[in-house]
Amino acid sequence: MLKNNRSIPLDQFINKALYDKSSGYYFKKNPFGKNGDYITSPNISRLFSEMLSIWTIAFWENLKFPKKINLIELGGGNGEMVLQMIKTFEKFPKFSNSCNFFIYEKSPYLKKIQKKKLQNYKVKWIKSFNELNNEPNIFFANEFFDALPVKQFIKIKNRWAERYIEILNNKSFKFVNKFTDMNLIEQRVGFKISQKQKIIEYSPLSLKFLKLISRKLKRSNGGILIIDYGYMNNMMRDTVQSIYKHKTNNIFLNFSDADITHLINFELFKKIIKKNNLKVQGITSQREFLINMGILERAEMISKKLKFTGKANIFYRLRKLIDNKEMGKLFKFMLITNKNIKFKTGFKVD
Repeated sequence: MLKNNRSIPLDQFINKALYDKSSGYYFKKNPFGKNGDYITSPNISRLFSEMLSIWTIAFWENLKFPKKINLIELGGGNGEMVLQMIKTFEKFPKFSNSCNFFIYEKSPYLKKIQKKKLQNYKVKWIKSFNELNNEPNIFFANEFFDALPVKQFIKIKNRWAERYIEILNNKSFKFVNKFTDMNLIEQRVGFKISQKQKIIEYSPLSLKFLKLISRKLKRSNGGILIIDYGYMNNMMRDTVQSIYKHKTNNIFLNFSDADITHLINFELFKKIIKKNNLKVQGITSQREFLINMGILERAEMISKKLKFTGKANIFYRLRKLIDNKEMGKLFKFMLITNKNIKFKTGFKVD
């Protein structure tokens, strides 16, 4: 519960709403599907996970076919993506035999759902990246970073103020701004995040995760594929939003019963990656990535013998994934690797 008559930074408010162990949104409900608040790409069509699987095998080949490789999903959702990827990998025994599957999941509630769905497969749940051995690692972050709490700072008459939430009572809140020393913030971030900005929006947890993953990749090779909604612009903006039953919700309403999320600024991520001495192989839209990986040809192939309703269902779901008015343009794919790797598959037509 939040204590009345006090104020807390925006990221603490979001953290309490989403991750409180007794009442947090992700700790007490399944947010996915028709009965939830939103739907993710792996639950729209298995073609999405199939394309990721083919891409993963190509990346493994680029790493010179290591005998063992770790595949780690950050935030496993309802387990559907890992399930469909494992099923696809079974058609490629040499690769499948080299794989160790891991899920990093904070929510005990979602972990139960994942374990039930994946009970027939060899998957390990981890609490720390230190549990991973020194085999090459491929991390998958599908709608992971957007769910991490963000801080916001606003420039007011050439002074920076942090956005706080004032708690009037347990169901009544309002925004307040508190002036802060940006130099101290930038020391923590590690670079001049305020340069040419009017609004700053960043997640301290994103910085932490990218730093930990960077260390792991530099030690044992591999990469991280980030799939999330976001934008490419040097100028940051306020993108915090709340979703409740598939509709936009006021951030102060349905506290701990609604999702609170934000758009990823991929230009900011590029700066963070540069600071961590890794390489961005490419950033592209979900539409371009999936088409480059052959999703249209795959849809044609599996729909050939189906009746009209079956075909219509496949292409309806495909449209949701790649149409620019649906998820095609807003969602981006970003691949981060060691500097010595060159791998553009999915980010351009090979």
